[in-house]
Amino acid sequence: MNRKRVLVAYGSKHGATKGIADEIGRTLQADGIDTVVLPADTVTDVSGYDGVVLGGALYAGRWNGKARRCARRNAGQLRHRPVWLFSSGPVDSSAERHDIPPVRGVARRMKKLGAREHITFGGAVTADNPDLIARSLVRHGKGGDFRNPARIQEWAHHIGTELGTTS
Repeated sequence: MNRKRVLVAYGSKHGATKGIADEIGRTLQADGIDTVVLPADTVTDVSGYDGVVLGGALYAGRWNGKARRCARRNAGQLRHRPVWLFSSGPVDSSAERHDIPPVRGVARRMKKLGAREHITFGGAVTADNPDLIARSLVRHGKGGDFRNPARIQEWAHHIGTELGTTS
């Protein structure tokens, strides 16, 4: 039996989305799927993968530029394999309380790629984030890490099931 091979690519400037991508990668690996996790700006060829998970941070209502460019650069190949999109979004618990629809640009990208689905996970703005705005939010008590590992793992298991490789 051939093991499935999945690429998890992330576009993130400061790592919140990378953390989600790493969690997805670990979960898919535990499900018996060969998984590669890479920054979106390094992905030039997805032809060797049975599926692709692409994520980007949301900032001011826009999806991360590296994730957008990765999707555009690989659009021809992505249309011929299963694709799932995720966003690292609100710096609050709203992603836990209800499904957040993809921002307009991500919705357009989903349609162009024929992506199976999109999910938004909570974001993270912590003192480790070097961004000036993030440091200000943390100073004013508005930061935090709102990524829920159990929710991320559940979605990754769902992807594994769709690929037909989990038991």
